Amino acid sequence: MPLVLSLRVTGDRSPLSIDLDGIVPDRLASLAVPAIARLRILADGRPSELGTLFEVSGDAADAVIECRGDFARVHRVAAGMRSGTIRTTGPIGRHAAEGMTGGRLDVSGDAGDWLAVEMAGGEIHVAGNVGDNLAAALPGSPNGMRGGLVTVAGDAGSLAGSRMRRGIVAIAGRCGDAAGFEMRAGSVVIGGDLGREPGLGMRRGSVIALATRPEPPATFRRGAVWRPAFLPLLLRRLAAAGFRPAVAPPPPNGWRQWHGDTLAGSRGEILHPA
Repeated sequence: MPLVLSLRVTGDRSPLSIDLDGIVPDRLASLAVPAIARLRILADGRPSELGTLFEVSGDAADAVIECRGDFARVHRVAAGMRSGTIRTTGPIGRHAAEGMTGGRLDVSGDAGDWLAVEMAGGEIHVAGNVGDNLAAALPGSPNGMRGGLVTVAGDAGSLAGSRMRRGIVAIAGRCGDAAGFEMRAGSVVIGGDLGREPGLGMRRGSVIALATRPEPPATFRRGAVWRPAFLPLLLRRLAAAGFRPAVAPPPPNGWRQWHGDTLAGSRGEILHPA
């Protein structure tokens, strides 16, 4: 039986911002429900007990937390999680899974900006859309996502995978501008349309458009048409994770490769159907 968190206060009486930093399975597994309800969180920047804002029920021993209701104003869900599972039955706010190193986050609705920022491990699966800066770096930080897997069934905003160091980000729908901005390594896979300037400033890594032919930045060099050996392995892994675009047949003419960014060493690539 999971530990269940349900918002007590909704509508105009609800705080504009609730911060769930630290409310993760690996921290709560040894605590009883009354002790969990007394844990301190922030609501509109002021300390509050978890049980004041959420009805807490169930059992944390199984390392599973279920967040029920509209959590669009609840931020930092699964931030710092190291193990266990968090499931949501609706949308969640900003900075979910920030600094996550393990475990699994399943979001049945949309997720706000900064999802998986500086994530280092684990898996995230979002059934809806996500905002800007998916798997990116915090302001002033040199590296974004450093490991793990993120799949998004809907669309993503701008700067997905910005300064990403390693890991896999897969977006089934459209992705906004500057995907893979200043990317260090890893893979950003897009099933739908890709916005402007993909891979701008990237040093290494791959931005992969599965179905469309994006316009690379002017600082990219046109490469060969070929069939990269790593790509079928990557797509099989994504298909096993339930990422639907990964099961589409490969392009009959192979993949067009673009090398870039030439201003940053030309060791990154953009791939799209030839």
